[in-house]
Amino acid sequence: MTMPQPSPGTLAAQPPRRDNSSDNPPDFPQHYSDRLANADLAPLKKQTWGAYNIFAFWMSDVHSVGGYVFAGSLFALGLSSWQVLLSLLIGITFVNFFCNLIARPSQASGVPYPVISRASFGVLGANIPAAIRGLIAVAWYGIQTYLASSAFIVVALKFFPALAIYADVHVHGFLGLSMLGWVGFLLLWLLQALVFWNGMEAIKKFIDFAGPAVYAVMFILAGWMVYKAGWQNIGLNLGHVKYSGWDALPVMLTAIALVVSYFSGPMLNFGDFSRYCHTFGDVKRGNFWGLPVNFLAFSVITVITTSATLPLFGQLITDPVETVARIDNTTAVVLGALTFLIATIGINIVANFVSAAFDFSNVAPKRISWRTGGMLAAVASIFITPWNLFNNPAVIHYTLDILGSLIGPLYGILIADYYLVQRREIIVDDLYTMRTEGRYWYQGGVNYHAVKALVFAALLAISCVMIPQLRMLADFSWFIGLFVGAGSYIFLNAAKK
Repeated sequence: MTMPQPSPGTLAAQPPRRDNSSDNPPDFPQHYSDRLANADLAPLKKQTWGAYNIFAFWMSDVHSVGGYVFAGSLFALGLSSWQVLLSLLIGITFVNFFCNLIARPSQASGVPYPVISRASFGVLGANIPAAIRGLIAVAWYGIQTYLASSAFIVVALKFFPALAIYADVHVHGFLGLSMLGWVGFLLLWLLQALVFWNGMEAIKKFIDFAGPAVYAVMFILAGWMVYKAGWQNIGLNLGHVKYSGWDALPVMLTAIALVVSYFSGPMLNFGDFSRYCHTFGDVKRGNFWGLPVNFLAFSVITVITTSATLPLFGQLITDPVETVARIDNTTAVVLGALTFLIATIGINIVANFVSAAFDFSNVAPKRISWRTGGMLAAVASIFITPWNLFNNPAVIHYTLDILGSLIGPLYGILIADYYLVQRREIIVDDLYTMRTEGRYWYQGGVNYHAVKALVFAALLAISCVMIPQLRMLADFSWFIGLFVGAGSYIFLNAAKK
């Protein structure tokens, strides 16, 4: 879908002005406040990413244990294979469209998500959306690290079966995790921290390699399993088909909404990555190949691999780590486990580590650098004991729905502000000034219209999750939050005038 081109003067710079509210960060224009800027949050001087880097970003984001389980689960909704694939394609097309929308302001200005949020929430009010996204990232960072560590345990037990006693949480366990589980979790925690600590260039190189490498191994694994099971024994329907004709439409709409909700986190803070791109055209090309094309191919491979588990192991297995653990070929086990380990590290860094780093740095730029913000998130992820969250399906289900209830309004407000209120004009300098005449300075530095719209939309969306009579709307909480948040924000701004 063709996006509207920015009008001339989209990045309207202002002459340097002295900001007397605080000392200035070193090497920045005089009007930049140290309460709003540091070297990581400042506008980029060079934008070096191309379409392939965005394509690799989405490959890393899609290829994970969680993505595998999610794609497979949609085939168990009672739909036929073509209905599920159509739903996946429509859902990911929505994601592609929404990512293009949210990418433009950050790509044009070269600033990350929490900074561009200052345009709608105010220079200090932006800490609200930053904190919400940051805390969500902490929870999912811990869960994804735990999922990756389970692949490490599979490899360890394959080579050292005697360690099985230390994998038993009832014999050697602490806070709900076995001793071997702790070793795996902390090892993966450290590996991710090392990649992150080396900066965005190292992250770019990692995802540029990890995305295609994981794809190659997944094709090999799928081919090997089909060979062992026999192509004639592979079926694309992973569950019993319950719906046909018009009866399938509500279920398909649910599947479409679930796809959008699944990607709602990285979609909201996609500006953290689009800011690095040469042009907006690079963003659109990278999104097209990385979302509709990549996700559809990944889904097909997932279904083929999952289908092969039935004739091979006598039961349908949707967890890829368990599938790999059942293989009696040591080389295949190691290759498969390392694949999902690398894939999950990739999604964790791009979807959670980077986001939390920018978000927490935005709260106190003078004291919290990008690296410090990321490490704060990583440490916090240990204390929430994410394995206890993940092992409770009810908690995970409510977490996904409430996540959508909060992220939908934030997305709606940002988009409504940039395209309809600000008319695609961002004064970059004013994103970093505390001067009262700055465009994004509101009462107390907070735009209360945005806050009111967020609270109203979030409460309405969360009600659909928590109130039993409205539970049929829970899977659509992201869309409800999006439209109510955007509509409320536009109404409040129109009333102000």
